[in-house]
Amino acid sequence: MKYQLPLIIAAASLCFTASSNASSKPEATEKPESVEKLRLKRSENWGLAATIRSAGIPYADSGSDIVSSFVPMMFYEDEAFFIDGTEGGLRLWEEDEWRLNTILRMRFIDLPTAVQNDIGGDSGDFGLQLKRQWDENWYTNLDVLSDKSGRFHGVATLGKQIEGECFDLNASISARYKDANFNSYYYGLSEFTERGTDLGAGIDFKAGVKGRYHVYSNLYLVGAAYATYFDENVRHSPTINSEWQGEVYAGFGFFNDNRRFGERELSTRPYWRVAFGWATPSNIGDILTGSTEKDPHDNKLTSLFYGHPLSDDLFGIPMDIYLTPGVVWHWKSDVQASSPEYIMAIKAYYTVEWPTTWRLGIAEGLSYINNITHIERSEMERKGYEPSHLLNYFDISLDVNIGDLVNKKSLKNMWLGYSIHHRSAIFEKASQFGRIKGGSNYNTIYLQIDF
Repeated sequence: MKYQLPLIIAAASLCFTASSNASSKPEATEKPESVEKLRLKRSENWGLAATIRSAGIPYADSGSDIVSSFVPMMFYEDEAFFIDGTEGGLRLWEEDEWRLNTILRMRFIDLPTAVQNDIGGDSGDFGLQLKRQWDENWYTNLDVLSDKSGRFHGVATLGKQIEGECFDLNASISARYKDANFNSYYYGLSEFTERGTDLGAGIDFKAGVKGRYHVYSNLYLVGAAYATYFDENVRHSPTINSEWQGEVYAGFGFFNDNRRFGERELSTRPYWRVAFGWATPSNIGDILTGSTEKDPHDNKLTSLFYGHPLSDDLFGIPMDIYLTPGVVWHWKSDVQASSPEYIMAIKAYYTVEWPTTWRLGIAEGLSYINNITHIERSEMERKGYEPSHLLNYFDISLDVNIGDLVNKKSLKNMWLGYSIHHRSAIFEKASQFGRIKGGSNYNTIYLQIDF
């Protein structure tokens, strides 16, 4: 997973930029006064959800039967890019009912909570997906995937989408072929325990359903339930004590469902945001109360974010909402090497028109960093954790419109602001983040330009 998430985020940013620029170019027959109209954009389906995943632990001598994890999810889809909960990718080719995607998918390793940090949490698999839509409801997928060490598996899926008055369901059955290296590592635990064993290849079978239920306005309940029947080699492994594994998801989310509410034009415009920040060992609570402690090593970052408009209201309240991919550069210091960080998040802005134009912003998403920064590494060492490259991302900001501040109309598309750049692991509640507690904070100053 070390390189695939950054590539997808970078490619998505380019796709969004190209799409926005293309939609902003006037046709030769249009008059100059139509430029403002061309800035208007159609609303797109998006979502942000918070779920709890609970799954059976199939491993022998685990000491517990169930493991649970908090799983935040994002949803988005356009002509070039998609995010669907625990997976995402790029559309490489599409013709009639056929589509070829690159895909990055989170895969949970359901070990007991106490040992997940030692072993390294969950995994990200990457590869290609060939999809065929047979009609409005039925579809098939063929996925060819690998983990970062080349352990291969392939998944063939038959699914049906069911749409009701207040719900959407996706029922599926699938067969997953796993090579011997995959089975040995993840089920035989060949590199982890004395009882670990080498296993042969095999085919699992999985069936289940996922869906969402409309409650009110943008609020939905979300959930899923699946059962997996292991292949013969896994079932007879000394490290496994169950033939089956079940898993369920339950939670809630906020969605902009065009099927329910209809497409409409948005006045929200794309933006670029450039920021410079300073690390602090203080937590968010201390920062918000003004008790910020200076980092003695003066570690710094520079970031660049693109804002892709999604909506201009939530629950009927005027609110600008963006999908915002970002790239961050952590500068070299006497205690750390330089390193890139890659972010994908959804951000909302609420505007206040007094005494000038202000905005309060909040973002939620994922952050992946190549090299753990000193501010994170030192905290993990104090707490006895193995750090995680993938963490939850959170951003809170306050900015002011420069044009209103200086009473100059030509600068109304520029904002000057302050934000907290925050990575964390959700208090040991998320196996995909390594079951750790803590993270890092940076105070940043930014300039944001709408276009």
